[in-house]
Amino acid sequence: MAGASVKVAVRVRPFNSREMSRDSKCIIQMSGSTTTIINPKQPKETPKSFSFDYSYWSHTSPEDINYASQKQVYRDIGEEMLQHAFEGYNVCIFAYGQTGAGKSYTMMGKQEKDQQGIIPQLCEDLFSRINDTSNDNMSYSVEVSYMEIYCERVRDLLNPKNKGNLRVREHPLLGPYVEDLSKLAVTSYNDIQDLMDSGNKARTVAATNMNETSSRSHAVFNIIFTQKRHDAETNITTEKVSKISLVDLAGSERADSTGAKGTRLKEGANINKSLTTLGKVISALAEMDSGPNKNKKKKKTDFIPYRDSVLTWLLRENLGGNSRTAMVAALSPADINYDETLSTLRYADRAKQIRCNAVINEDPNNKLIRELKDEVTRLRDLLYAQGLGDITDTNTVPGGPKLTNALVGMSPSSSLSALSSRAASVSSLHDRILFAPGSEEAIERLKETEKIIAELNETWEEKLRRTEAIRMEREALLAEMGVAMREDGGTLGVFSPKKTPHLVNLNEDPLMSECLLYYIKDGVTRVGREDAEKRQDIVLSGHFIKEEHCIFRSDTRGGSEAVVTLEPCEGADTYVNGKKVTEPSILRSGNRIIMGKSHVFRFNHPEQARQERERTPCAETPAEPVDWAFAQRELLEKQGIDMKQEMEQRLQELEDQYRREREEANYLLEQQRLDYESKLEALQKQMDSRYYPEVNEEEEEAEDEVQWTERECELALWAFRKWKWYQFTSLRDLLWGNAIFLKEANAISVELKKKVQFQFVLLTDTLYSPLPPDLLPPEAAKDRETRPFPRTIVAVEVQDQKNGATHYWTLEKLRQRLDLMREMYDRAAEVPSSVVEDCDNVVTGGDPFYDRFPWFRLVGRAFVYLSNLLYPVPLVHRVAIVSEKGEVKGFLRVAVQAISADEEAPDYGSGVRQSGTAKISFDDQHFEKFQSESCPVVGMSRSGTSQEELRIVEGQGQGADAGPSADEVNNNTCSAVTPEGLLLDSPEKAVVDGPLDGTLDHLRLGSTFTFRVTVLQASSISAEYADIFCQFNFIHRHDEAFSTEPLKNTGRGPPLGFYHVQNIAVEVTKSFIEYIKSQPIVFEVFGHYQQHPFPPLCKDVLSPLRPSRRHFPRVMPLSKPVPATKLSTLTRPCPGPCHCKYDLLVYFEICELEANGDYIPAVVDHRGGMPCMGTFLLHQGIQRRITVTLLHETGSHIRWKEVRELVVGRIRNTPETDESLIDPNILSLNILSSGYVHPAQDDRQFLDSDIPRTFYQFEAAWDSSMHNSLLLNRVTPYREKIYMTVSAYIEMENCTQPAVITKDFCMVFYSRDAKLPASRSIRNLFGSGSLRASEGNRVTGVYELSLCHVADAGSPGMQRRRRRVLDTSVAYVRGEENLAGWRPRSDSLILDHQWELEKLSLLQEVEKTRHYLLLRERLETTQRPGPEALSPASSEDSESRSSSGASSPLSAEGRPSPLETPSERQRELAVKCLRLLTHTFNREYTHSHVCISASESKLSEMSVTLLRDPSMSPLGAATLTPSSTCPSLIESRYGATDVSTPQPCSRPASPEPELVPEADSKKPPSPARATEADKEPQRLLVPDIQEIRVSPIVSKKGYLHFLEPHTAGWAKRYVVVRRPYAYMYNSDKDTVERFVLNLSTAQVEYSEDQQAMLKTPNTFAVCTEHRGILLQASSDKDMHDWLYAFNPLLAGTIRSKLSRRRSAQMRV
Repeated sequence: MAGASVKVAVRVRPFNSREMSRDSKCIIQMSGSTTTIINPKQPKETPKSFSFDYSYWSHTSPEDINYASQKQVYRDIGEEMLQHAFEGYNVCIFAYGQTGAGKSYTMMGKQEKDQQGIIPQLCEDLFSRINDTSNDNMSYSVEVSYMEIYCERVRDLLNPKNKGNLRVREHPLLGPYVEDLSKLAVTSYNDIQDLMDSGNKARTVAATNMNETSSRSHAVFNIIFTQKRHDAETNITTEKVSKISLVDLAGSERADSTGAKGTRLKEGANINKSLTTLGKVISALAEMDSGPNKNKKKKKTDFIPYRDSVLTWLLRENLGGNSRTAMVAALSPADINYDETLSTLRYADRAKQIRCNAVINEDPNNKLIRELKDEVTRLRDLLYAQGLGDITDTNTVPGGPKLTNALVGMSPSSSLSALSSRAASVSSLHDRILFAPGSEEAIERLKETEKIIAELNETWEEKLRRTEAIRMEREALLAEMGVAMREDGGTLGVFSPKKTPHLVNLNEDPLMSECLLYYIKDGVTRVGREDAEKRQDIVLSGHFIKEEHCIFRSDTRGGSEAVVTLEPCEGADTYVNGKKVTEPSILRSGNRIIMGKSHVFRFNHPEQARQERERTPCAETPAEPVDWAFAQRELLEKQGIDMKQEMEQRLQELEDQYRREREEANYLLEQQRLDYESKLEALQKQMDSRYYPEVNEEEEEAEDEVQWTERECELALWAFRKWKWYQFTSLRDLLWGNAIFLKEANAISVELKKKVQFQFVLLTDTLYSPLPPDLLPPEAAKDRETRPFPRTIVAVEVQDQKNGATHYWTLEKLRQRLDLMREMYDRAAEVPSSVVEDCDNVVTGGDPFYDRFPWFRLVGRAFVYLSNLLYPVPLVHRVAIVSEKGEVKGFLRVAVQAISADEEAPDYGSGVRQSGTAKISFDDQHFEKFQSESCPVVGMSRSGTSQEELRIVEGQGQGADAGPSADEVNNNTCSAVTPEGLLLDSPEKAVVDGPLDGTLDHLRLGSTFTFRVTVLQASSISAEYADIFCQFNFIHRHDEAFSTEPLKNTGRGPPLGFYHVQNIAVEVTKSFIEYIKSQPIVFEVFGHYQQHPFPPLCKDVLSPLRPSRRHFPRVMPLSKPVPATKLSTLTRPCPGPCHCKYDLLVYFEICELEANGDYIPAVVDHRGGMPCMGTFLLHQGIQRRITVTLLHETGSHIRWKEVRELVVGRIRNTPETDESLIDPNILSLNILSSGYVHPAQDDRQFLDSDIPRTFYQFEAAWDSSMHNSLLLNRVTPYREKIYMTVSAYIEMENCTQPAVITKDFCMVFYSRDAKLPASRSIRNLFGSGSLRASEGNRVTGVYELSLCHVADAGSPGMQRRRRRVLDTSVAYVRGEENLAGWRPRSDSLILDHQWELEKLSLLQEVEKTRHYLLLRERLETTQRPGPEALSPASSEDSESRSSSGASSPLSAEGRPSPLETPSERQRELAVKCLRLLTHTFNREYTHSHVCISASESKLSEMSVTLLRDPSMSPLGAATLTPSSTCPSLIESRYGATDVSTPQPCSRPASPEPELVPEADSKKPPSPARATEADKEPQRLLVPDIQEIRVSPIVSKKGYLHFLEPHTAGWAKRYVVVRRPYAYMYNSDKDTVERFVLNLSTAQVEYSEDQQAMLKTPNTFAVCTEHRGILLQASSDKDMHDWLYAFNPLLAGTIRSKLSRRRSAQMRV
């Protein structure tokens, strides 16, 4: 056939993900067979056009009409080439292009439908055409070979035995070929597909930047297609042999585009070398076949460099030789690959010019065999001529000399061995060959020719047998590796045999476990290394595997199951079930076998396991899965027993020795002490008798004179009992110790699908929540009579989601039920699921998870006081129904009135329900016993003391924070503070035996008194309670209750009308009069609960966060300090009493190096809207510095010396961090500078002009690459943030150790040259011009610095605080992972419970206050003389007493109240005692004028009153004056001439409050005093810095005016109140806090006279410890709103007094 050109097609693919992510543009255009490429860098340049045989447009989706599919490509190229193959030509198709251009897809395709490439379609079409042939004289045979060229080395992809690299040889007749390349006979397309799959799995594929599965090798798939035609007439068989070569080239690519390194780079070099050679060959061939050179003679320079690479050498025939060749060039459409795409197009354009001279290959075998025989004869003659003929013909037979061993089908290896054996008779054969010229080459050529003849003479059946043998070898090799293959040879995988014992591997990675399977055959199975002398059946590798490690011996005894015995070899580490085996051991199914240190197997014996299952059908499921972790844990446990015993024995010996030595030392010390004490006593007696006889008497007399009064004794006893019965530590011990039982109960509940949840709860015996008797332990019930304060117990709240019920269990009941739960859990596997469901339906009975639940549930309780019966006037009360948790569930209207015995009930209409008159007798002894049980101390009622005891945490919080629910309860109808003229000390106490006896005619002792209680209506009760009824009883008589009828409740419409009338007749006794003065009637409202309120367990709602007084919702967890690297680990001394506290405002900046060499603060994104938050926007790979500025009030106790260390660590991409892990990336930064600095312009406030604040700044260099963290060394992905923790260790004067400031940074890294957009808030600032960029680029932190004295280490209190209590909540419980992060409640529960109790006490006081207000108003309207009796003290005094009515847990009922007015000395003692109890050691007492102040709300809670100084200024007469101990802002701080910013209150250093004279308090300390104070020796302090997490709740925000010091001007600033701090900003667009005000330690003052004097309306003052600030609001309403935000209690007091004043003026 005449020469034909190479067919060239180009195909363009769609964009890949990499190109789409870079927004690439398409630069390829196709029109017909013409392809055009546009230069993206020079769009105006004329596009380059190329013309090819085919141009395939596959860039779009298949819906496109121009889209070229896989089938179209095959129809154009594949079908034509297949036709040529049937005609008898050699055929070649190869694909070329850059990495990821789609070569492999075009050639191989994918498994999905219509996605197959040219190779699979051609093979399938080949066999379909063979099968369609109906001519009997035609027969076909197909053989395939599959090789890859990787790094210039050839690998056989079909034969697992050919592991090494194959040699490429060249034969003078056959041309280049691959030696020992396996050619496998196939009979169907499925055979080819299987071989193709197994070959593709063995191909070398790796990921580059340009393509994730880049082919790293050239693959050549050869099909030798033989057609035999038998001519019946001549009986001659002719053959045509076609060789179809299908080539998938590796990707051409540039190293910089692929990101190649190391091995990838080396691969790329070899790939590019072979492709470059291919290009040279194509160019040379193109030049030869081009027009001018076509007719010229061949020159020496026309050399074709085929042999420069293996690829071109093997494809020599296909390139310009005997072959029909087609080339498919794959193109990338993206502009970023312009250079590579243009290179590919030029490549293809050159290839188009190559011409191939293909001929039909007819009967090549006969010709070849003849020529090969001639060559064999020639070679043999050559050997004879050189005297080596005996090497070939020694093995002859009578029929003449045989040709060679190869001709009879022997393998090369056997012919070589035959050669060597024959040469034994020849002396020194090696020498003969050496001295014979050319003999080595001749022998080599002879062997080569014999091998080819053997292959050619091999029959088709022999080829099939050899293919089958290779397949069997492959399966045997896989079986040896532990991978089995199905009989059809199709699917690979691990298959567990049905009868044969075997081993399966266990791996640390669960996905890798049970992936390898090793059969244990009958007889002996050897385990060892590959290099052992004997062949090992199971080959393992590793340090601790011996050459012959162990033997598995399988014996079949008597036809029954096989018994497998493990026999370890000497010195081999072999463990069975964790125990080391040294002798033969019989294995059972399921045994864990560990060989060496890292090979873990499980022995499976299917027959044995089946028999055991038949024997015990209900076998229990194992407690935990038998996996790798189980085997390792078992090994450690078994190996550690002896060591543990040895350690315990050694420890016991050391303890005995220590005990003996300690006893000896103690004995000697005791002897010495007694000796010295006796000597000292003798000397002391001598001195006393000789020198001081009179002084002793005087001292004794003086001691006799100082006697405690009865009042002081009562206070001391009360305080002693109060502290004695605190339960904080014991409650925490119970919570920690029982947490593990709670976790286990919840885990079992989840696993058994019980709809029950368990959580800890604290219960206290209060009026609103009396404890049921079954919850009190037996000893507590006995202790109840002698206990002065109610007991708080730890119980378990059981939430039954199924029935919507809540039960409370004791801890003992939980343990008992837990035993039953475990039994039920163990039985669960045996009980059928239907039975379990039946059990679920039975709520009561044997199920330990459920309890019987009542039909009606308690909605809440209400209390109605009966004081109006003393006068008597009728009253209608609207009281709150309060649940046990302190939540207001609704309201109840009740009428109480005194009636005559025969009076009838009023007519309420048809719905009234009237009961008869009930007769109640009040026994004095019974009531006195009740009172003594509830409170044995004289004058302390049950309610008062119980509420005070419930303050478990001492000295925390402030009354002002505790009152949010007061307004809810009051429904804004009454103030949260007891009004003027009303004293909450049981007011009638002073009149019990006095004048009241003469006026109470209707309450004569012995007479019968009748009164009526009418339950009118219930309102605002939730619709979840269906049927509502109410019952009421006297507080000490639970057994005698009066009940109403149930009413249907819909939750909508008018209130529920009970209209239940109950008349009660009582014989008047002292106890009855005492009861109606001080005790209420208890109303209990019940309802049928009809909803299931509990959400699922995984949401962790078993421990909801209730609002705590000090703990606000957390935005991000506070991290612990990063450990210091340079400082030695100091043992932190226990802090004692707090010396002083400071609020720190800390600025954090990260500065980056600019092009001009300056460090500029990086941009901070403040879009979160929360103070102390912000995200640093950083550039990648730039030098940085961290700058920290500390800002605080100037004080004598706080002086910074130096920054010891600044450490950075805990780099992570989540806010939370596991602080238990050791962080390897901690970096200690180099401190560049530190010291006191002057503030920047924006940081300098008007406040600093009077009393400047302290600014301390330090800077450190930070190289983020030193962390070796991927998170810091890359651009942060979208929506991800990087977090790290910074800790600064700063040394302070007079402190034992450095203070630590810790802050969590949030960062996002951008590329080095990225232009960062300013954040939204920053952009606003730039627009207004109110803030420079650098001043907003910082993150703030608010910290509290506490300086405490070093505690006495030996005091019993300290030793008790340091005792270790085991927290069992961290112990693992089976099934804990199903709880989805749920944890038992711990310390926070105690704080939350304290908050609940204070809320209950506030509610109780509000109800009592409301009752007294209602009664006073009623008495005023009826003009009775009652108010005088109600308020024995003066109105001003009672005003000062009443400021804490709503917030005081200890009302005046709860403290000793003697009949006489307390003296001045007693008042001072009370103040001192209560001051000590509340730990507020930092306030000054004066006798001066008293003003409204928030700082003393603790004393207000205690209802302590102070006498007012008669010599006070007349200005104070019109001032609103509830109780406080703060000196007046006007009187003691403003002089007549100097009206300026109020000055701060001084704080004495002494912990004991002292009375400072008023004159001294006005004078500043003299310089002499200051120097004396400096000279005094200062005690060492323990510093502690805690970050304050900002509250997300904004109480108020807006602009306020601040009075500037030394001027008459006002500064306007933006203020945001987030309790307990107020944050000040320069404007509402300022994102950085400039000043913080701690409201919990500040005093808020308000005075109308102050406003009149300053002639500035709407002003109030705030005094901190260091400065006084005068603030002005825009309006009167705005001022009251600000006062409410700063101090709700103060605002309520002011509003109450103003409203009372207005009503008095209106009456006048």
